[in-house]
Parts: sequence; structure tokens; C-alpha cells
Amino acid sequence: MQERMGELAGYVWRFLEEEGETSVSGVTKAVDAPRTKVNMAIGWLAREEKLEFVDNGRGTSVRLS
Repeated sequence: MQERMGELAGYVWRFLEEEGETSVSGVTKAVDAPRTKVNMAIGWLAREEKLEFVDNGRGTSVRLS
């Protein structure tokens, strides 16, 4: 499971590198995986201090730090 989460975190990172700041729901829609696993991948990257979160009033966006 950890290996799969690492792969998914890499996919999220590459997506954000190409697309820039994106809503968390937008990342979830773009990544072909269940929402809970995408959230876990986002958490993995956040723990590694690779992401910044932006509260935009309507929701939360994420971008590479």
C-alpha cells in the first residue's frame, strides 16, 4: 500500500507541476483514483513539505511549495 501511495503522490506532484495551483477537488477529478487515496497522497506530500494550501473562500486549493 505504501508503494502505491508513493506512486499516487508522484502523480499528484507532476499534475500540480504542470497545471499549477488547483482546487483539491480539481486534483481529485484529474487523478484516476478514489478520493480517499488522493487525499492520502496530498497528505503525504504535505507532510514532506512539498505543498502549500490556499483557502480561497470557496474551498481549498493546493500548489507546490
